[in-house]
Amino acid sequence: MKAGGAVRGALDSVANSRGRSMRHVLIGVGVTAGAVVASALIARRNAPTLDNPEVYSDFQELRKPKIQPPKAVFSLVWPPLFLALTLSGVRIWNAPRSAARSQALTLWAFVQGLNALWMALGPKRLGGQLATATAALGTAGAYAWRARKVDAPAANMVAPYVGWIGFANVLTEELWRKNPPKPTIH
Repeated sequence: MKAGGAVRGALDSVANSRGRSMRHVLIGVGVTAGAVVASALIARRNAPTLDNPEVYSDFQELRKPKIQPPKAVFSLVWPPLFLALTLSGVRIWNAPRSAARSQALTLWAFVQGLNALWMALGPKRLGGQLATATAALGTAGAYAWRARKVDAPAANMVAPYVGWIGFANVLTEELWRKNPPKPTIH
């Protein structure tokens, strides 16, 4: 087997792309990676930093739950989860056309949109963040269920994300409970 054939064979195995043109595969990678990168950029833009004192000052005032892991854990966990979400989406994209594939891709897109919204809301809007995270958990679970009918490995790849977003829901709920909304004075 030639080196090019071995590379294509490995790509087909990882991306579920056997029988698909390279153009189709690259479009799928571009669409899925673009959606995940957009969520990550939104998260970075809304992350508390010294350069963004409004977000930073509100974030510092929050009473944090005891179960919250160190920031370094979040930095280590999110990239592989986003990579797994991307690869899962690519595998579904490359699956044969079917109603189940269309439903799975639609749910995958909603998961990405909810990720972006959850991160955009940031620590200042805990109620909205909790509602969005809860919707993301349900949507991710529905995506995993639907993806299993299309491509079992794609569903398995998203399982750690479902677990992590469930844990994030617990953290967000605890933040929301410990930091009730302050009344506005008009």
